[in-house]
Amino acid sequence: MKSLEDIMAMAQNVQAELSKAQENLDTIEVEGASGGGLVKVRASAKGRIIGIDIDDSLLNPSEKGMLEDLLAAAFNDARAKADAQSQEAMSKMTSGLPLPPGFKLPF
Repeated sequence: MKSLEDIMAMAQNVQAELSKAQENLDTIEVEGASGGGLVKVRASAKGRIIGIDIDDSLLNPSEKGMLEDLLAAAFNDARAKADAQSQEAMSKMTSGLPLPPGFKLPF
């Protein structure tokens, strides 16, 4: 059987690897579409909205860029608020777990 120190070292390694994997998710880009491609949203695999493209036929072309920026900002604001709520809920859930100091679960 492994010593407690070995187990703790393995847990820290797993934590570091999970943190690295989560950071890498922000470098992966995906694209969602609706309306037969009239509206497209680019996002990172971590959920950060990178950009939005709206077909000119859906709006006044002179205000297209502003609308796209506003939509991206609103999506990111909602995402940040959702993440904060999720983190709060998860911390309540894990507050009773006997985890070693500094150990974080991957969410």
